[in-house]
Amino acid sequence: MRLRNNLVRLAVVAIVFAAGVPAFAVSKEMVQLQTQVQALQDQVARMQQANDMNMGVMKNLIEQSADSINKMNTTVNDLQNKMQGLTADNSGKLDQLSGQIQSLHDSVDELKSRLAKVSKQLDDMQGGGQNLAAGQPGMTPAPGGAPPATAAPGGNAGNAAPPADVLYNNALRDYNSGKYDLSSQEFAQYLQFYASTDLAGNAQFYLADIEYRQGNFEAAVKDYDKVLEQYPGGSKAAAAQLKKGYALLELGQRDAGVRELNSLISRYPRSIEASQARDRLRRLAVASGTVHKPAATNQ
Repeated sequence: MRLRNNLVRLAVVAIVFAAGVPAFAVSKEMVQLQTQVQALQDQVARMQQANDMNMGVMKNLIEQSADSINKMNTTVNDLQNKMQGLTADNSGKLDQLSGQIQSLHDSVDELKSRLAKVSKQLDDMQGGGQNLAAGQPGMTPAPGGAPPATAAPGGNAGNAAPPADVLYNNALRDYNSGKYDLSSQEFAQYLQFYASTDLAGNAQFYLADIEYRQGNFEAAVKDYDKVLEQYPGGSKAAAAQLKKGYALLELGQRDAGVRELNSLISRYPRSIEASQARDRLRRLAVASGTVHKPAATNQ
């Protein structure tokens, strides 16, 4: 615009000079004006060329920036997919590790039970030897040389039941083999005859876990509650609370499930079950310690 104004002014000046000066002067001034106009036109052309070059450079930069943004988006998407894959892998590894730890707990509990039996047998043998040494009549053997029959713990003398360790090991073997119906019957029988033993809480847990695996989540929640209420100090308490939270989520009871998982984290913060609970809460987009309460309704 400024160049155009300059050209117009020069044209006006040329006209004025043409009207007020002699012909030879006009010719000289016209040549000068033409020269200036040509110079201005050349300057405008150079500016236009430079502007076109700058626009081309800007367009190229914009295209490069767009390509870079697209590449960054692709990279971010790839990273997100990898993170999701890692999360899924870690979740599976945590579940596998939890199962291995449960098996170790079972082995330890079984060893404790056997040690307790051996200790009791030693005590009985020691007591029997003392009775024999003292000549007490209460140690007279039963007819046929067999020891007197005793009732199984928690059961009746008239009901025949396999030994506690045999029954429990059979039930656990069938559970690990996926024979859930048979395993459920064996664990139920174990609870019927040996409800006061150290492994009774484990048997109750596996009964609930079989129901969970079979999709019977309501019954599973009730039986997990039995583990928490009747065997609160047992080795399966944390696992029972974790699986109860999962079952509540499967039933669509999100708030109750979140509360249960947060309670587990609070009670057993360093356990493998607490790590699994935190991972599940992250997948639910819920921060640990946060409980979403339903909105209050006006009465």
